Amino acid sequence: LHQQAEQTCRQLVRTQEEHERLLQAAMEQAEGLEHNLRSTEAVLAERAAQLKDAQAQLSRNKLLIKDLREENRGVAVALQAAELKQKSTEEKNQLLEEQASALKQLIGKITPASLSG
Repeated sequence: LHQQAEQTCRQLVRTQEEHERLLQAAMEQAEGLEHNLRSTEAVLAERAAQLKDAQAQLSRNKLLIKDLREENRGVAVALQAAELKQKSTEEKNQLLEEQASALKQLIGKITPASLSG
């Protein structure tokens, strides 16, 4: 009976030691998981900050694009006005050239007549 008690006691000690090893391994695994979780949270926080910055930059870019479009519309209107003015000036030039040609012809006709008279 005494031997059986000692054997049972040794078995209990081995079982307890095994449980302690398993508990230690579980605790180490939990610490590793906790470390991984903290690392993942840090990476996610960094990514969230990057996305926030990217979103702010995108908003600024949208405003710049809007401003550029408005400015472009203004430039297009000014260009159209300049083209109309250039066309009007070219038409006036053409008219003046025609008048100058007519005057030269008239002077050419008048001058010989006055020299011969």
